[in-house]
Amino acid sequence: MASASLITPLVRPEFEHATVEAGQIGEVERPLSTWERLTNIEWVRKAAILITLAVIWEAYARYVSNELTFPTLVQTMQALWDSTVSGPLLERTFTSLKVLLTGYALGLFIAAVFTTIAVSTRIGTDLLSTLTAMFNPLPAIALLPLALLWFGLGTPSLVFVIVHSVLWAVALNTHTGFLAVSETQRMAGMNYGLRGVRYVLKILIPAAFPSILAGLKIGWAFAWRTLIAAELVFGVSSRSGGLGWFIFENRNQLETANVFAGLTAVIIIGLVVESVVFRTIEMHTVRKWGMQR
Repeated sequence: MASASLITPLVRPEFEHATVEAGQIGEVERPLSTWERLTNIEWVRKAAILITLAVIWEAYARYVSNELTFPTLVQTMQALWDSTVSGPLLERTFTSLKVLLTGYALGLFIAAVFTTIAVSTRIGTDLLSTLTAMFNPLPAIALLPLALLWFGLGTPSLVFVIVHSVLWAVALNTHTGFLAVSETQRMAGMNYGLRGVRYVLKILIPAAFPSILAGLKIGWAFAWRTLIAAELVFGVSSRSGGLGWFIFENRNQLETANVFAGLTAVIIIGLVVESVVFRTIEMHTVRKWGMQR
């Protein structure tokens, strides 16, 4: 057996890479095509989705060919125009929005009070977690019989169920965001002598704003759905109501195109609030601060 000293070590070959001229590499940067530029625009992509859904709607409605069960998109848009210009749809929409904003604002205020107490004291944390666990799974529409007994047939009953639908979702998301704030930010605020409401406003809310904004969106969606469902049962005052009551009346009269027009109005308002109101808030807060892509 040959000794280790007689074994010749392997010599790795040397590699020499020749430099390539920049002109021989190829096209490093090229102008985007018209299709690529369009698909990079968010509103164009969303518009394409809406147009696709509209085409599917129209095609399916023409295939079914039954105006009573499924009107076409053209018929729905015509009913929407007629109900808005010469019908009660515009008035009903303003009525619903007024009630909705009242209940939404009141729900946000109560949620802010609960979360402020929760981050300030231990008993407040226990109170909020207990109440959220109890009432958050409770559907707001299930409180309609109690609302009718307590407040009667009118706006206070609607506001009550809207507050219930908004309060717990916003409070839960806000408190979760507060708990996720780093200890470094908390100690920095305490070192500056911030306590109580000032501590919440200057440290916790900016740091937890992505969660707060998510809670605001969820609360808005819950409030809008709860209001329409409640108005399907009873109007704001006697037989005058909002969009839900408009849908209910036309369903009883077998005006299916008007029913779809009312549903379309609900969808349009939801899209406007999401794409304009909340998107503007996002652009001037969490995206501007670099907290969200």
